[in-house]
Amino acid sequence: MGITDFFSAAWDTFALPSADAEAPVQGGSSTETPASGTDEESSEEAEVNKQDAKKSGDSEEQGHRPSDDGDDEEEAEEEEDEEEIVDPKETLEEECKNSKECHGPKHHYDECVERVTGQIDNDGKASEDCVEEFFHLVHCATACAAPKLFAQLK
Repeated sequence: MGITDFFSAAWDTFALPSADAEAPVQGGSSTETPASGTDEESSEEAEVNKQDAKKSGDSEEQGHRPSDDGDDEEEAEEEEDEEEIVDPKETLEEECKNSKECHGPKHHYDECVERVTGQIDNDGKASEDCVEEFFHLVHCATACAAPKLFAQLK
C-alpha cells in the first residue's frame, strides 16, 4: 500500500457521503401486508378491533381508568401535611447579618447601596459597585453562623 492509497483511504473515511446516495427503502418486502409505518389495517386487524370494541361496551373512551380507592385523596392530604424544609444555614446567616457581630460590614454595605442608588437616580449610571462590601458582609455572616450551624448538626 503506497502513500497515495493511504491518503485516499483516509479521505474516503472522513469525507461526507455523496449527494447522489439512494434513500433507504421504507417498509418490508412482503406484498400481503402494508409496509410498517402506514395507517392501513389488514382485514384481520379490522376484525380484531371490532371484537375489542364490542367487548368494551362500545364506549368511545379509550385508555386506563384509575380506580376510585381514595388513594388520590390520601396522597393529596400527605402532600399538604408535609412542611417545606427550611435550610438552617440561611436562617442563621440572616440572623447574623442583623446582629451586633456584623454591624460594621452591614453598615458599610447599606451606605454603599444608598450611594450607588443615588448615583443611578442622578446620573443614570453608577461609578462604583458594592461587591467588596457585599463580600465582607457575607463573610462575616458565614463566620458567625458556622459554629451555630455545626452545633445544631451534631
